[in-house]
Amino acid sequence: MPSKRLATLEICAGAGGQSLGLERAGFDHALAVEIDSDAAATLKLNRPHWDVHHGDVREINGKDYRGVDLLSGGVPCPPFSIAGQQLGASDERDLFPEALRLVSEVRPRAVMIENVRGLAGDRFKAYRASIVEKLHKLGYEADWRLVKASDFGVPQLRPRFILVAMKTDLFSRFNWPAEVVEPPTVGETLIDLMQENGWAGADSWAATANNIAPTVVGGSKKHGGADLGPTRAKASWLKLGVDGKGIADSAPPADAPVDFVPRLTNRMVARIQSFDDSWEFSGRKTSMYRQIGNAFPPPVAASIGTAIRKALT
Repeated sequence: MPSKRLATLEICAGAGGQSLGLERAGFDHALAVEIDSDAAATLKLNRPHWDVHHGDVREINGKDYRGVDLLSGGVPCPPFSIAGQQLGASDERDLFPEALRLVSEVRPRAVMIENVRGLAGDRFKAYRASIVEKLHKLGYEADWRLVKASDFGVPQLRPRFILVAMKTDLFSRFNWPAEVVEPPTVGETLIDLMQENGWAGADSWAATANNIAPTVVGGSKKHGGADLGPTRAKASWLKLGVDGKGIADSAPPADAPVDFVPRLTNRMVARIQSFDDSWEFSGRKTSMYRQIGNAFPPPVAASIGTAIRKALT
């Protein structure tokens, strides 16, 4: 773990995927903000020493955190998601204005905000330009980058659109991570969990699950339940030998047929997201799945966070 610790204020922290990655990169949390009660409880459960604010980011006065090194977070994706209506700035859930407010109040040395790949589309070109312009007026240079989680060793594709901004005198020292880490297959990632009840078919199942996963879809309280996504995603999972129609409570039993098509447990989905096995999730099964499925994979946050820390130090 890096010896020189920096501080971050993280908004829309969710279940802690980005939080965990930034911690690995050398950032301590001055504050983590999360509106969902179960996700906030997850953060407190795993890091009781963190200051976790369960509430709306609009309630935060950034001036109380003036001088924090990094403002980070993953603002809500529905305004830009293909699965949503892509209303952008017209969507009441768009929290980029709040992020910019906090930048103006906190004056961090760096900013890191992640969102879905939909924000990279042509229809949001003017919106992206407006954010960069507002940051420029506040004294920051900014860049967007579409990254694939699989390039960071995560066993799923999971493209994400990342904004990194730094004060003008620092930005020339920032370099996006360039090294590609070969991800394991779904079978390699999950075989020990599939075997934990003694299922004899685990080895042959792992040989079938010989590719990375499609993007895990967490959904929202209004849309999506504890399953692995829409019809197309379920078809992709089935090719890997996984029944994507639901989430199992446990691994296959010992007496399951060798050709049994298993469902994933929440712990297995958390592995696909590259959470540590020690990271616990609070709430009922569907809430846990939603937290896991909507998370930013820790290895991606750790790699980009490390690049930011190097530029700052």
